[in-house]
Amino acid sequence: ARPRTGVSKQDIREQIWDYMESQNIADFPRPVHHRIPNFKGAARAAEHLPRLQAFHTARTVKVNPDAPQKNARFFVLESKKTLLVPTPRLRTGLFNKITPPPGATKDILRKCATSQGVRSYSTPVGLDSRVLVDLVVVGSVAVSEKGWRIGKGEGYADLEYAMMVSMGAVSEETPVVTIVHDCQVVDIPEALLEGHDITVNYVLTPTRVIATGCERPKPTGITWSKISCEMMEKIPILRRLLEREMQAGKDVTLQDELWHPSSLQKAPPSTVTRPQHVPGLEEDSMGAAPGSLQGEGPPRAADIYVGNLPRDAHVSDLKRALRELGAAPLRLTWQGPRRRAFLHYEDPASAQQALSCLQGLRLGTDTLRVALARQQRDK
Repeated sequence: ARPRTGVSKQDIREQIWDYMESQNIADFPRPVHHRIPNFKGAARAAEHLPRLQAFHTARTVKVNPDAPQKNARFFVLESKKTLLVPTPRLRTGLFNKITPPPGATKDILRKCATSQGVRSYSTPVGLDSRVLVDLVVVGSVAVSEKGWRIGKGEGYADLEYAMMVSMGAVSEETPVVTIVHDCQVVDIPEALLEGHDITVNYVLTPTRVIATGCERPKPTGITWSKISCEMMEKIPILRRLLEREMQAGKDVTLQDELWHPSSLQKAPPSTVTRPQHVPGLEEDSMGAAPGSLQGEGPPRAADIYVGNLPRDAHVSDLKRALRELGAAPLRLTWQGPRRRAFLHYEDPASAQQALSCLQGLRLGTDTLRVALARQQRDK
């Protein structure tokens, strides 16, 4: 297939997803939109994997958890190699090691290779495990014969690879394989590639094995300037890697320019974007008198003003938005009738970090006004 000129990554994704659905190539779960698509023939495509020399020599193989790679996970287990699977959305760490029960039959190994098996037969692999990955298998939405790859757009595969580089688990020589349907092999303009994008060395389809010969350098680590405050909040292991790299003297300034990791020297990463205790998300200061902040007098340097609240907004809407942005306060004063609220943080540094996360905060179609409460009062 040949995408039209001037396309974006998202254009190519939509073209692939639409085609797979319309031609009934897609397999469960459907629709395949916004997923690494499962496809009819995925098991057959994976059968090429054990025939690769890179697979023969590998002792530890990392395979993504998506449905079309289920057979690849089975072959790793059947070959008595170590199988690592990333934890979903990296919420609890980076890898899980799948350990089948002693004497497992092929049927049990096939169960171990499913998403349920990953949950039932896995143990976390820590940052300090010094694991070495010999082969990486990733999913793709689209890939070119040159080895350019497009994922589903959330960036987790690229981030997983960058984190493996940062912890010394992979090197430039570690081969990367992707397993896709033939229709997912398309021309991808090199101009669409960014420095953090993974490239692949082998493309396996139901009918072909493509050695891409790709010589474009793979990512050399985490591009911290691409990491947002929200990602730092959602992925705890990122905070630990940031602290390590900061201590090693690397530039770890994040995408949100006001969120600078110098504050990590005073507090552990887990407390940077969200205090450990957040009663304000369960108990609101609803009885505060107009213009007061929970009876505390004038605004403090650790208070943030949120204005322009929609007239029909509920405190639960704001709390949800704050959670999603990783900017949960210690306490929240809701003054809905006056279309404003005040967020109370532990100290001025915490408030400043939260402020950077909240730029562009929206409820519905309304962009809210967010500022340090003292500065707002001075206006």
